[in-house]
Amino acid sequence: MGLKNILYKVEGGIAEIVLNRPEKMNSLDEELIHDLGDMLRDFSVNEEVNVVVITGAGGNFCSGLYLDYLQKISEYDILQNKDDSRKFKNMLLNVYNCSKPVIAKVQGYCLAGGCGIASACDIIIADETAKFGYTEVKIGFIPAIVMLFLLKRVTESHAKDLLLTARMINADDAYRMGFINHFVHSTELDAKVNEVCQTLMKNSGTSLKLTKEMFTNISGMDFEKALEYACDLNAVTRMTPDCKNGVAKFLSKQK
Repeated sequence: MGLKNILYKVEGGIAEIVLNRPEKMNSLDEELIHDLGDMLRDFSVNEEVNVVVITGAGGNFCSGLYLDYLQKISEYDILQNKDDSRKFKNMLLNVYNCSKPVIAKVQGYCLAGGCGIASACDIIIADETAKFGYTEVKIGFIPAIVMLFLLKRVTESHAKDLLLTARMINADDAYRMGFINHFVHSTELDAKVNEVCQTLMKNSGTSLKLTKEMFTNISGMDFEKALEYACDLNAVTRMTPDCKNGVAKFLSKQK
């Protein structure tokens, strides 16, 4: 892949994506948004990849939109803005809908669109340097697209606090409100991310994929339809080689 502001590697089943514009705190522009979305779509079907980790270079995760990009979109007409918004939405959906578990490894600033990327991941692991914030309303913008992903992680009360005040919170506060999954010291961050990756890779890849699909699909269903869908998927899962082999191994240990 010819990528300008992204580094990546695949090693031992783990794909690590590094947002790589450290001099600008890994801020987002059209190219980076496009490339990140494409990369998640590619890794979703790559049989060598079991888990994806997204992080940032230079001690920050992502500070949101690049200033030059902000200037550019401020001059767009309504149709251009709709098209641009859809591109950002599609990138976040590629993160959220990736068939493999996606981990956000966060240090430093994780703001606005950067917070959106983290919130679209399945698991967020951060150290004590992390600062989270949705700063959009400070500049007359609104956190419209990222709000929907935030509400999948925290209560409406916490979401209103973050989105309306535009305040930044540290990793301890983010952990207590349920926004992040793990809060560790910076010296333990790499080890914790690897530990979670190894835990995930011990599980059935097919089961992880189908479980993620359930999270995506049941949110738009009423309770009874969701249960019926769950029954269907449960039946399908029982027919997969992973399930048949897993049950056989479990039963053999009980004899």
